[in-house]
Amino acid sequence: MTAFVSAYAAGLLLSASLIAAIGAQNAFVLGQGLRRDYPITTAAVCSACDALLIGLGVAGAGVALNAHPGMSRLMGALGGVFVIVYGVLAAWRAIGPDNAALGTGAAVRGRRAVIGGALAVSLLNPHAYLDAMLLIGGVAAQFPASARPAFAAGAVSVSVIWFFGLGLGAASLSRKLATPATWRIVNAVTAVMMLGIGLRLLHSL
Repeated sequence: MTAFVSAYAAGLLLSASLIAAIGAQNAFVLGQGLRRDYPITTAAVCSACDALLIGLGVAGAGVALNAHPGMSRLMGALGGVFVIVYGVLAAWRAIGPDNAALGTGAAVRGRRAVIGGALAVSLLNPHAYLDAMLLIGGVAAQFPASARPAFAAGAVSVSVIWFFGLGLGAASLSRKLATPATWRIVNAVTAVMMLGIGLRLLHSL
């Protein structure tokens, strides 16, 4: 029982340290919440994708990728480019006209479009693979095989709590916050964070 709690806590703390920074997923979930555009669906899809990647990482995919430095560097390069492009688009919205500041797709979209967007920022984002598979998977490999499911459960718990809290929290405040001025701030902060992450990824190669 002690080993289970220790592994669960380790997974929870590691995942919390990785997920707190603004990234493509967080920006997307926040935006959907502020628009009140299927925030629960968005949070559920992002949480499920994180659970999938974390599960693969803990199962050994992260360790396998780490054994091939070329593949790790390729994912780092793709992840850096992805988040830099996302950051540039956010910067353009921050300094553009009011309709641009509100973000692409400011109007409420259909559920399928929202699910597609959530899948894209979760599964087409190499940076998500670096965090969920390489980092979390690499740390999980240091635990005995019997404790790894608990480690994974801790990491997944953070994703579920974070994404649902972020989406529903933004939705509850949307009437006060969903203004062009607020969106400019959100986009500006997103741009700075994403550009910083992208440049750091590329610099570390």
